[in-house]
Amino acid sequence: MWHDISTWTLVICIGVAFLAGFVDAVAGGGGLIQLPVMLLAFPNQSLATVSGTNKSISIVGTTAAARTYAKQIPFNPKFVVPMAASAFAGSAGGAALVTRISRAAFEPIILGMLIAVVIVTLFRPDFGNVTRPQPRGPVSASVVGAGIGFYDGIMGPGTGMFLVFSLIAYIGLDFLTSSATAKFVNVATNAAALVVFIPTNHVMWAITAVMAPANLLGGLVGARTALNRGSAFVRIVFLVMVGLMIARLVTSL
Repeated sequence: MWHDISTWTLVICIGVAFLAGFVDAVAGGGGLIQLPVMLLAFPNQSLATVSGTNKSISIVGTTAAARTYAKQIPFNPKFVVPMAASAFAGSAGGAALVTRISRAAFEPIILGMLIAVVIVTLFRPDFGNVTRPQPRGPVSASVVGAGIGFYDGIMGPGTGMFLVFSLIAYIGLDFLTSSATAKFVNVATNAAALVVFIPTNHVMWAITAVMAPANLLGGLVGARTALNRGSAFVRIVFLVMVGLMIARLVTSL
């Protein structure tokens, strides 16, 4: 494996892993940074192997970010656990259907959804500033988890951003709490994917061992930065990442 990658390429991958962990911890979207670079770095590996390795790296940083958030933001297990469980099931279901559905058919739909997300976020200055006095309960959270998990199983990129937006728009949380909650759900969706990728040997463990520590560090730094800077900072990073994903989809159509 190592003969397929130069030292400088590996150094870049490590740096990208840190950046992806940071962005993912703040507002989601780390996969938009890490996965394309890995596809370029390992052109001789299958998409499944690169995706599986990406998941094995990302789950480390996401778990670290979730633990960091949990120390300062109170979580209700009756809310988070059903959401994570339904996301796990949804992701597994999406992964099972991925070979039967054309991803190209989804891209215009996802593009339209992202544009709507930007419009709502920009033209509602109070959007995500505070949590509703009475956010929706576990049943609603489970619905959101299943839907986002299903998307993650089929498509993947942008899952964290869609999750943050859904937690704000539908559940009624603020940006910071939504980002923190999203980390727990992301852990579940990544784990569901690895249940498929690991038994089929689609993980490059040597690469994971090198990149995962950087992703973990990025996740820790990102979570702490978000906690210190608050919802306003998370909102800015969120909009930047949504804009990047829109640009990526537009160029691929």
